[in-house]
Amino acid sequence: MRGAWRALRRFWESDPGLSVFLGLLVLFLFVLPPLVEPEGSGRGLVIDVGLSVLLLAGVAAVSAHPAVRAVLFVLVVGALVVRWGPFSAPATALAALVTVVAMTFVVLVQAFRAGSVNVHRIQGAVAAYLLLGLAWALAYESVALLATGAFSAASQTGPDRQRFIYFSFVTLTTVGYGDVTPVHPVARSLAVAEALTGQLYPAILLARLVSLATGSGPAGPGAPQQGPGQG
Repeated sequence: MRGAWRALRRFWESDPGLSVFLGLLVLFLFVLPPLVEPEGSGRGLVIDVGLSVLLLAGVAAVSAHPAVRAVLFVLVVGALVVRWGPFSAPATALAALVTVVAMTFVVLVQAFRAGSVNVHRIQGAVAAYLLLGLAWALAYESVALLATGAFSAASQTGPDRQRFIYFSFVTLTTVGYGDVTPVHPVARSLAVAEALTGQLYPAILLARLVSLATGSGPAGPGAPQQGPGQG
């Protein structure tokens, strides 16, 4: 058990782990859902357990102040308890949102940590972009659970996570087919914020990583430190 935990820590501490995580994220978000029924073979349970363990290992491995790491760990454990406990659907959705936001933070910290910028870190930033889309999907689901009719199309058959994931990513990429429409003011505000993030994230963070990888050399201790809040 201890050896498995150390292996998960090493997964996060190595740059290739970010590329592997991106591949897993694409597989679980876009490849498997249309091919396998959600109720079939316990796939959803296995994925959720795996991502939960991976998140805990990521929080333990993140390079941050011990106090920040401790607060993040307590927050994640609390969210996982609510997510896996006998709580209401809105509480479960909000707990899932907290865990995804925490995972996004972990991935961004690993992608922007000190050291040479390489293709693995760029792929880690792409993974964080996908996690942002998933986080907004969970936010939309929470709004729909708390306010009936918050989305004109999604409310016809009740909250459906895959429908919200679809709506989130077409909003994040500003495609906007119009088949799902936010009606509630909170839902509309979330959609506007996501559309702005979809424009600004690639233009600022991803572009900065690519420029560092192709022209500015290492971003190590002797160079100006770049982080998720700098660009």
